[in-house]
Amino acid sequence: MSISENLKNVKSQLPPGVVLVAVSKTKPVRELMEAYGSGQRIFGENKIQEMESKWREMPKDIQWHMIGHVQTNKVKYMAPFVSLIHAVDSLKLLKEINKQAKKNDRVIKCLLQIKIAAEESKFGLDGATAASLLASEEVQGLQNIKIVGLMGMGTFTNDVEQLQSEFQTLKKPYDQFKQTYNLSVLSMGMSADYDLAIKNGSTMVRVGSSIFGTRNYS
Repeated sequence: MSISENLKNVKSQLPPGVVLVAVSKTKPVRELMEAYGSGQRIFGENKIQEMESKWREMPKDIQWHMIGHVQTNKVKYMAPFVSLIHAVDSLKLLKEINKQAKKNDRVIKCLLQIKIAAEESKFGLDGATAASLLASEEVQGLQNIKIVGLMGMGTFTNDVEQLQSEFQTLKKPYDQFKQTYNLSVLSMGMSADYDLAIKNGSTMVRVGSSIFGTRNYS
């Protein structure tokens, strides 16, 4: 099936109100343009330089989401254009995003990453640290960022019960903080598990291989 057909198929499975981020990392611009031609306007990348290069080349009505782990020294490269930064896991990073957003006269939306997976390689905060960050006067005083929700990555497993438990681990603090901090985004679920994530309350899914096929890591 073509990228257009894959995209149509994925979108047909999403309930109203669930946002699709087409994860386009490692994929060439021509493939992203095929998805763009089929109406997709939100793309997710995990490397800032790759995202910046695609941003320069592609139409300017695209929303670019940074979905990978972010190094503070790279924030300046995406600050002029990034729409949403998914994996924010420290006060230091929030302060750097705020600083670079201010330089570009922008307010950048962010998600706090909560660690829900069993794998050691996955990043993220625990619920208590996220709560204290959201409540802190220092964070509330950062005028050029807006924390709009939470994100998490489930374990790479076929164990549905484990994934269900991990998604619930993320849904719980989201429900807890939602009203107080005006959160609207719960970003969880990827190609292999987005249907389960949606059943557990996800409002944003990050789907790559189901749209573009396997990654080009050569």
